[in-house]
Order: sequence, then structure tokens, then C-alpha cells
Amino acid sequence: MKDKISKFINVTKRDGIIKTIKRTITYITANYINRINIRKRIKFKIQKEKLSHEIDSILEGKYKRILIWRGSFGWHVPLFQRPQQIANCLSEKNCLILYEVTRMTDKIDFIKKEKNNLYLIDYEISKFEKLLFEKLKQINKPKYLQLYSTCWDVKKEEVDMYVNNGFNMLYEYIDDLNPILAGTQELPKNVKDIHNYVISNQDVLVVTSADLLYEDMVKKRGSSNNIILSSNGVDIEHFSKFTDMKIEKMEQLKQNYEMIIGYYGALASWIDYELIKKLANHYKNIAFVFIGIKYDNSLSLSKIEDIENIKFMGKVEYNILPEYAKYFDIAWIPFIINEITLATNPIKVFEYMALKKYIITSALPECKKYKSINIANNYEEFCYLIDNYNNKYNDDYCKLLEKEAKENSWKYKADEIINLLEKFENHK
Repeated sequence: MKDKISKFINVTKRDGIIKTIKRTITYITANYINRINIRKRIKFKIQKEKLSHEIDSILEGKYKRILIWRGSFGWHVPLFQRPQQIANCLSEKNCLILYEVTRMTDKIDFIKKEKNNLYLIDYEISKFEKLLFEKLKQINKPKYLQLYSTCWDVKKEEVDMYVNNGFNMLYEYIDDLNPILAGTQELPKNVKDIHNYVISNQDVLVVTSADLLYEDMVKKRGSSNNIILSSNGVDIEHFSKFTDMKIEKMEQLKQNYEMIIGYYGALASWIDYELIKKLANHYKNIAFVFIGIKYDNSLSLSKIEDIENIKFMGKVEYNILPEYAKYFDIAWIPFIINEITLATNPIKVFEYMALKKYIITSALPECKKYKSINIANNYEEFCYLIDNYNNKYNDDYCKLLEKEAKENSWKYKADEIINLLEKFENHK
């Protein structure tokens, strides 16, 4: 409850009391009142036998292992990121994926087939959850509970329930454990409890997304056993094929400015707003475009929207995001260097590669690994890289972007996880 109150206070600061109350009512309705959803309870009672046969049919399929993804990220959310991308790719590699949805965004009764070997699961009705779990227990194939380090809705007791019934655990350590990311004053108890459990149990398989996170887990465990480094990646096809769609707002910017420098993603406290102000005031002939969600109230506090050539577009759905990004001349990541960003492996940087955009980022350790990324340590270096866009952006550079994008496809990342699972299964 303490974590939820802290979250409520922080969201209120960002969105205001009225909007926060509306969202809180939606959340409570979806996650608590609907837990006694009479309609769905009756539906389950009527369809129990049918659902039982459906689960049996799914579990009798030809697959090598099962991964039960638990968490509150959801499937049909604006940010189609690592959880969905990895689930998609693993389902194509002979894994059965049971992916938990969130009732805030996913309207599903019990179970829905998304694609071959990938099913969306709604655990709203506890009797359905129990039915599914009892059937999973009987399957004599490798089974994994898959959790993300940023998930704060799953309790340690739930982990114990799976582990004590023959499930292994796959833990993805994808960000610095920082309360800022959770939107709370302190790190949520569930996050701490599960992370400490992972550290103390070397049978838990760990996938880390950044060097710093890999080194941290190895140091705390005292061993690299069952730990791999697998960065974020990109759906190359999605970000390299465009339609003839014209985005009127972007078309106007192309007409009114000599260049567009674009960013998409969360607008949060780790954005270097002072740097952005300074650059925007210096380059009046350049439009600085920001696409994404207000993760906290930092964008409003920064007042950067008061600057004429800074344009905040708001949220853009994943399916048309490339149609906006194709207008960028330069794609950038202007982050402050702090505890969070030191361990950040930005998904967007690989998408920028697939988009074949000239890339400039702050001196993020994870970005320094790639030759196609131009690193700026300070304001002067950002200016230098912007000024030399025409000299640096050429055919050779585009070939380098294409090469590094291919080396970081989500399919390749899924292969790394499969190798970890197979090595574990072969040694059991």
C-alpha cells in the first residue's frame, strides 16, 4: 500500500489531481472491483469445461518448453518493447508463451491466441488462474516463470508457488533498480524481495541488458553461472519499411526548418533539458521534435515547450512510429549521465539504426559500443556533430547502420536466451 500511495503522489504531481483520480478509478476498477466481476465469474462457470479442453489442446501442442510471462506491462500498450518483442521471437523458436495481460489496456476474457505458440492470459478470475496452474503443473517439459526486474506487481510468495511446483525461473535484469523508474519514493518491496531471491539462488537464470547490470549480478552472486548479457534489439522490418503516408505536422516542419532533430520515448527526469534549451536557442533553423509520453512532470517543469523550435508531439502508436521518425534528419538521445542511464541500453538506438538515421547520443556507456553512434560528451561536441551532419552522413555510414542493426535484431537476442535455456536444460 505504501508503494501505491507514493505512486499516486508522484502521478498527481505530473498529471494533476483530476486526471490522476480518473486513472486511479480505472486502475481500481480493473484490478480490484473487477476481481469480483460477476459477469466473468458466471461466464467461467458456464465455460469451465470448454476452457479446460482449450488449455489441454494448447498444452498438448508441439513445443520444447513453456514460458509463463507474469507482470503488468500488458500487450496492447503504446510502447511495444522488450517484453512483447522477446515473447514474439521466442514463440517462433519452439517455445510456448503464456503472456499475462493488463486489464487497463487488454480486453481479454481468460485466454486469447495472439499467434502460433503465443497466448495472452487474463488472470482476473482466480478460479481460472488455478485451473491453468494445475494443468501446467502436470506438463513434463521444461517450464519457466519469466519475470522482469522492473515488475512490482508480482509478489515473492507467487514466485515460491511456481518454484515449489517444478517451475524454473528466468529473470530479466533490464534496468538499474531505482525508485524513480517505479514512480515511487522507495524501491517497491516486491522488487527488492524478488531481486534478493535471484541473487541468492544461482539456479535462477538471469538475462542482463547492460554491462553494468551483468557485472553487478556476477559480483553479488560471486559467479557468472546462469547469467548472460543480452542487450535490447530491434524489429528491423518494422523500422526499415515505410509507406507513402504523409504526416501533416512533420511535413510542415520540413517546410519551415532546414533540419529535424528527433527523439522518441519517455520524457523523464533523465532527459538533459538544459542541453536541449541551449541547442534549440543556438540552432533556430532546426526543429527539435519530441515524441512520447510524459513519464513524470520533468517536461512541464523544464518549460522547453516555450521555445518556438521545440515541438512536443505527444504519444504516437508503435505501428506508425516509423512514419514519424522517417522525417528525422538526426535521431538523438540527449540524456543526463546518472545511475539510471549508466545502466541503460536504449531500445530506440537500435531502432534509429534500422531507420538509417544519423545518430547522436550523450556519453552513455552502452552506446559507446557501437561504431554507428556518434557520442557527444558536452554541448560543444553536440554542436560539432550537428554541424558535420552533411560530411558524416554518407553511403558508408548507412551501410554501418544497416550492419549494426542486423547484429542486434530481436531474433538474435531471442537466440541468446534460447542458448541459455538449452545449456541449463542439458545440465539438469
